Amino acid sequence: MNFLKNIKGCPFGSHRVIEPSGALPQSAKKIDNTMEIYSNEILINVQTLNVDSASFTQIKESCNNDIKCIENTILSIVEERGKLQNPVTGSGGMLIGTIEEIGSDLNTDLKIGDKIATLVSLSLTPLKIEKILNINLETDQVDIIGKAILFESGIYAKLPDDIPEKLALAVLDVAGAPAQVNKLVKEGMTVAIIGGGGKSGLLCAYQAMKNVGKNGKVIVIEYSKENAERIKKLGLAHDVIIADATKPIEVYQKFIEVNKGNLCDVTINNVNVPATEMASILITKDDGIIYFFSMATSFTRAALGAEGVGKDVTMIIGNGYTKGHAELSLNILRESPEIRKIFEEKYC
Repeated sequence: MNFLKNIKGCPFGSHRVIEPSGALPQSAKKIDNTMEIYSNEILINVQTLNVDSASFTQIKESCNNDIKCIENTILSIVEERGKLQNPVTGSGGMLIGTIEEIGSDLNTDLKIGDKIATLVSLSLTPLKIEKILNINLETDQVDIIGKAILFESGIYAKLPDDIPEKLALAVLDVAGAPAQVNKLVKEGMTVAIIGGGGKSGLLCAYQAMKNVGKNGKVIVIEYSKENAERIKKLGLAHDVIIADATKPIEVYQKFIEVNKGNLCDVTINNVNVPATEMASILITKDDGIIYFFSMATSFTRAALGAEGVGKDVTMIIGNGYTKGHAELSLNILRESPEIRKIFEEKYC
């Protein structure tokens, strides 16, 4: 019998925190992943986890791409923490699943049986994994048998009918990035996209091209020659630079050469490896804006690095949520058959 169903928890989930006392679930070291809901929680029957790119990259590298090692790492994290929060990167991901139970005190448009994608991080979501069914090294997606809890404050998106589930999951995982581009980038601006070849980079480049108009410029910086050629072919940038974003001087020199000695107004950093902060800072003009979407970003490196080179730039942490982000990102797939085809080839 569920004795909790008549008890109302904290809207933000603090009632689930085990350690340390007084913390919120995201910053907690351990949370209660008992799959009995409070009266203002939702129980989800989980189908697929989309692990954050920085987290999955770190786990793959630590395991040398060994599937069994990756499986054991994921299971041990959830067992220890009650959630999927990589202890190295601090990040999580998101999930898709089916609504199994809804707390009596919740006012929601959901009903039992609805399929949703959670738009809050797995780093704060109570999760219990019964079995891992499949790990896809190319897509960062993990199919499981398991359950999860969504708090009263948790946001979600109902899965659309016109986009396959795993494709929608992949897009919604990075929906905050192109939506923030839409907020930050104005007509006539020069915009740099660092890491334009991944799923967030492609969506950001598309949105940036849309926003800058005929008088603006989008310059993509990409490590992979193959991805760079694809970006050129798709017309997602005015210029593409092949460079290693962990080498800031190399990036800076190539950028000012391509951009005729000028820096950019806005830089969007999507790279899923550490130490790319300074490349972003050097190519951005004073009073410009840098949006760090990647969870591999170090606040210390960014703040002290900008100070060290005398750059007065506004640096924005990659908040994965902004109003309307889910619909905006899914609409990119509806507007661009070329980008949709790329995503379908990888995720479907």
